[in-house]
Amino acid sequence: MAVDAARTQEGFTSARAARVMAAACRAAGLDDRGAELIRLGENALFRVTSVPLIVRVARGEEWLPKARTEVAVSRWLAEEGFPAARIIEDLEQPLLIDGHPVTFWHLIVEGGRKATYGQLGGILRDLHSLAVPDGLVLPSFAPFDKQHLRLDRAVIPDDDKVFLRKRWRELHDKYAELRFETPKGPVHGDAHVQNLMVDDQGRVILIDFEAFCYDHPEWDLMVTAVEHHSLGWQTDEQYAEFVSAYGRDLYDWHGYETLRGIQEFGMTTWLMQNVQENEETAAEYRRRIAGLRNDNAPRDWRPW
Repeated sequence: MAVDAARTQEGFTSARAARVMAAACRAAGLDDRGAELIRLGENALFRVTSVPLIVRVARGEEWLPKARTEVAVSRWLAEEGFPAARIIEDLEQPLLIDGHPVTFWHLIVEGGRKATYGQLGGILRDLHSLAVPDGLVLPSFAPFDKQHLRLDRAVIPDDDKVFLRKRWRELHDKYAELRFETPKGPVHGDAHVQNLMVDDQGRVILIDFEAFCYDHPEWDLMVTAVEHHSLGWQTDEQYAEFVSAYGRDLYDWHGYETLRGIQEFGMTTWLMQNVQENEETAAEYRRRIAGLRNDNAPRDWRPW
């Protein structure tokens, strides 16, 4: 109990994640020298140059089913020849280290350019056309999954928690009324352009499978649609390339406003987990929560 209490008090910080990463490497017989944190979000990602590979540390044991899904999806996409991140095959994973699921991935050596929105639309079109094999059991998309854990653990003002829990209930009610007309299939679950990488051979590669599921394709289209229509993060030309490559603009769908609310809520609660890291993160969280409190105000949110 004392260990759990100390873990809760510390939270999922970059320092804690680094200790878990080092212990996981030792358990797997890997050299963690030269490891560096490259991202702290829902997970902590470390680049280990001495191997080389990527180590992915999840926030807690509740994320273990997601880590298992990531491993299974990576193996399936490899069998399909789909351009996607690959796990290290000769390691038993995920490991559970001090209550944190850990997975190991081949390092993608990046080239000199970023993926385009047209390429995102194209890779989602190709992904959604795949048939999921009978042996691969995927969850449904869970738009409110882990939100209660985020709210319970986040170091934010109490009045923010009260507001967010109220908004959470409102979105639940709207989601219950939502009706889809599309068939279900493989869905990435967090399909933004930052989850594409272009390697040094010019190949566009899909990464980050923790939200991968079997559901309606609208969940993948909502990310870029909201980033464009609500947040203004893409030019009209970039968004037009995305729509042209995929073949659909979600903004024209009757359920767009509900999905917009779910997406903006998720973007805010995702970021609030890391307000203790630095003032820049805390300031962006304050900007986003202010936006949620005024649905009609322009969004001056920044990509994170």
